Amino acid sequence: MRKKSKEFLKAYLNNNSPVGFETPGQKLWLDYLKPYIDEYEVDVYGTTVGIINPGQEYKVVIEAHADEIAWFVNYIDDKGYIYVIRNGGSDHQIAPSMRVKLHTQNGLVDGIFGWPAIHVRDRVKEPQPSLKNLSIDVGASSKEEVEKMGIHVGTVVTFDADAMELNKKYIVGRALDNRAGGFMIAEVARMLKEKKKKLPFTLYVVNAVQEEIGLRGAEMISRRIKPNVAIVTDVCHDTHSPMYNKKEQGDTKCGGGPCVTTGPAVQNNLLNMIVDVANKKKIPFQRMAASRFTGTDTDAFAFSDIGVASALISLPLKYMHTTVEMVDYDDIEACVKLMYEFLIQLEAGHDFRYFT
Repeated sequence: MRKKSKEFLKAYLNNNSPVGFETPGQKLWLDYLKPYIDEYEVDVYGTTVGIINPGQEYKVVIEAHADEIAWFVNYIDDKGYIYVIRNGGSDHQIAPSMRVKLHTQNGLVDGIFGWPAIHVRDRVKEPQPSLKNLSIDVGASSKEEVEKMGIHVGTVVTFDADAMELNKKYIVGRALDNRAGGFMIAEVARMLKEKKKKLPFTLYVVNAVQEEIGLRGAEMISRRIKPNVAIVTDVCHDTHSPMYNKKEQGDTKCGGGPCVTTGPAVQNNLLNMIVDVANKKKIPFQRMAASRFTGTDTDAFAFSDIGVASALISLPLKYMHTTVEMVDYDDIEACVKLMYEFLIQLEAGHDFRYFT
């Protein structure tokens, strides 16, 4: 991976973009994307779209989601301790002793999730972290002192953990789910521009908001764009890491290449074309199955309006919804290459219906 791309990826991961408050990350992403697109749009909730070759009748989307899991301040007690509720699928088990950032109108405020020492806890009935006993300490001794910092009920809280590399093979950080996807679709746009590829359709490079609370950004933007084809990219589990059951969660791993999903929301002819491209270009890939729904923005695009031919390309990831999410650089580059090769082989007007 080129140096400038790595630098952007790390900066993007270190930025905060909690659900419903994605603007800082979206601005950073758009600044990186602008040299490679012709136009851009931002909808009323913050979904950001780069547009390549605008004005064509046939419309194609490549999409990721921009938001990260977080917390909301829900209660401040008289002693200045702060209690929270989830904003997305935040994990209470990993919270104790974590550093956090509280997002106020006056700027970021540092805090920590405190936890009692091991030698004062009941060893027979060890207390488990939960929303009932987790609290944030910002160094205040009263509710009034907390409020003077600009913190109030509804203030958003994110974990504080910068990105790092492991063994020069992996990138580690919070919110790789799914800023890795936002990075990958931006890299596809960069490759198209630098290789001077002229597409016969309009390409929408979509970084959607509010996926973590129900695919909301994708729902809105899919109705706005009304694409003919949507390629969604997200993350999936490395089931070779400890404590997974391959019989239940499938057989996918970091280093094995992008994962393509079969399921009701995935249009089979589109999936077959993606697989054909991977085989033709010798891009390694893995397979996944999804019963009922994928749980990603693929579902929102597939069933939008009159229906959109949609497919899901996933990046294998370790330790999802923690501060040490982890992906393989080679998998990132393979995902980018697969989307790029698919786009340059797709013809405008291609009809993916079963009976034509």
